Amino acid sequence: MHPDRNRRHALQGLAALAIAPATVFAAPGGLPSATHDASSPEWERISGKLFPGKTLIHGQGTVQVIAPLRAAYGASVPVKVVSKLAQKSDLYVRRLFLVVDKNPSPIAAVLDLTTEVGQADFETRLRVDEYSHVRVVSELSNGELHTDSRYVKTSGGCSAPPNREALHLIGKTMLKVAGEVHMDQPVAADVTVIHPNDTGFELNQVTVMYIPPHFVRSIRVSYAGRKVFDAELDFSVSENPTLRFNFVPHGKGELRAEVTDTKDGQFVGTLAIG
Repeated sequence: MHPDRNRRHALQGLAALAIAPATVFAAPGGLPSATHDASSPEWERISGKLFPGKTLIHGQGTVQVIAPLRAAYGASVPVKVVSKLAQKSDLYVRRLFLVVDKNPSPIAAVLDLTTEVGQADFETRLRVDEYSHVRVVSELSNGELHTDSRYVKTSGGCSAPPNREALHLIGKTMLKVAGEVHMDQPVAADVTVIHPNDTGFELNQVTVMYIPPHFVRSIRVSYAGRKVFDAELDFSVSENPTLRFNFVPHGKGELRAEVTDTKDGQFVGTLAIG
C-alpha cells in the first residue's frame, strides 16, 4: 500500500480513537488542566499510537507553538509554529504534527518537509471544539521528537457553520509572497485554498440536517520542480485553509501548489518567481 494511504488510514484510526470515551482528570472547578505543558488522556492515547515506544522531548528549545489562551472564535484560531533549527542537510525538521487534543479529529496536520523550506516555521488557523491543548511535534532527521503545547480556551469550532457564499469558487488556490524575494534565502509565502472544509458536524440552517464532510485532504508545494513540503490535512484546519511557509528560491522558477480534497477534487495554483 502507498505510504500516503497508510498514513491516511492511521490518521483516520486516530480520529476514531479520539472520539472514544475516556476518563478526564479534572482540575479544581471541574475543567481539564489548564497548564500549558500538561498532558491529557487524549494525548496519551494519540501519542502512544503516533509514536509508539518513542521519547518526546518537551520544551521550547527546538520548536515552539504560539496560540492565544482565549480565542474569540473557535472555528478560526491562529496558530504559529516556530522552529529554532535551520533546515540544513546534516540536521533538519523532517516532519511536523499539529494536534488538537479534544477535537473529534485531533490530528489537524502532518507536514512532510525538505531542506527547501529553509526555515520550518508555519502559520495556519485551526478549529478548536472545546477547551483543549494545541500541540506541535517536530520530528528531526536524526529521529528525535520535540514537542511544545499551549492550552486554548474556546469552543464550538467544529460545529460553526461555514460561509457558503462562494461555493462556485471551491478549489481556487492562491499563492503569494510575503515581502521581498532574495535568492538562496528563506522567503515567506502563503497558500490559500477557497474551500468550506465542512466537518460533518455543522447543521444546514435551512434543512436542519448535518452537512456531509468535505474538506481539503492534502496540499503539496514545490518550487522549480523540487518538493518544498507535503501537508496531509483534516477538518481541524479552518475553512479556506491557509498555510504560511518558507521556501528557498535558487533562481527563477514556479511556485506550485497541488491540492486534493475528500471528494477527489484536484486543484492547482502557481506563482512565477524572479
